[in-house]
Amino acid sequence: MPDALSDVRKWAGQPVVETPIKGGLSHRIARLDTADGQRWLLRVLDPRVSEAGLGIPLDQEITNTLHAAQTGVGPQVLRRMPGALLLEYLDGVTLNAHDVRTLPEPIAAACRRLHAGPRFVNDFSIFRKLDELLALCRTHGLRTPDGYEDRLRTVAEIERALAADPLPTVPCHNDLLPENFIRCGTEIKIVDYQLSGNNDPAFELGDIAAEADYDPDLTHRLARAYFGEDSPRLNARVRLNLVMSNFTWTLWFSVHHGLLREQAAADFDYDAEAADKFAQAVRDLDDSGFGRLVDRVRGARPGRFTPPSQHPRRLE
Repeated sequence: MPDALSDVRKWAGQPVVETPIKGGLSHRIARLDTADGQRWLLRVLDPRVSEAGLGIPLDQEITNTLHAAQTGVGPQVLRRMPGALLLEYLDGVTLNAHDVRTLPEPIAAACRRLHAGPRFVNDFSIFRKLDELLALCRTHGLRTPDGYEDRLRTVAEIERALAADPLPTVPCHNDLLPENFIRCGTEIKIVDYQLSGNNDPAFELGDIAAEADYDPDLTHRLARAYFGEDSPRLNARVRLNLVMSNFTWTLWFSVHHGLLREQAAADFDYDAEAADKFAQAVRDLDDSGFGRLVDRVRGARPGRFTPPSQHPRRLE
């Protein structure tokens, strides 16, 4: 951060005071206060994050942040530097899971605004990210929850179902933790484009629902607000992507703790977070209504899908 901060001070032509901000698990951010009363946010990107498969390449993240700013949903970019961005400071309230559960319609509206903006410079698939993270775990001998790979056959069923009638991809954030939403007055802003890319909009909604612990009724409400219609098929698509969010991001925590141990937050339990996400994925995969979701998405008549509980366990 010293080089980026020096660059900002030179550019600003006045004293700048830095206040580090905690919260993120990857890149470094700080609030900057200038002598004349301006306030900015400095985001310094760690190349090890993308090298470990935990984010997109830094040049893509920077360009996508610029594209998001054009929609008014992302913060405005004041200065672009090698591996760093100087952003407007959003004077608002960082949301938590409870907040996101109370605001499905404004959250859906913010997503629609982002998705209607300029396309991002890369594509993103949660299934290919799963392949990438799983390969890293196997290569480096990283811990995965017991029974994780036994579920891959069912995940393949989900991918085939979603691919049967795909939605057009749109510029998605793909990592909408509650803390990546900032409420500024009546507007909801979206920050941190570390995993952004053009993707199925139903994944964006499913990821929000997973991260904020939406129940099925609230997930339905979010889908209806976003798509503008009460579609069982679209709702099922969002719910299957909720499962994929929890299932895939389980490995994000395994890889982060395993490959970036020296950068890991001392007060964050990566193993517990991975275990919790996997438990939620298993809950939904084993739910009696899971097969109906798959059939509904692929347009099949109910009853054709074999519930995961009836799948034989893999022997390896």
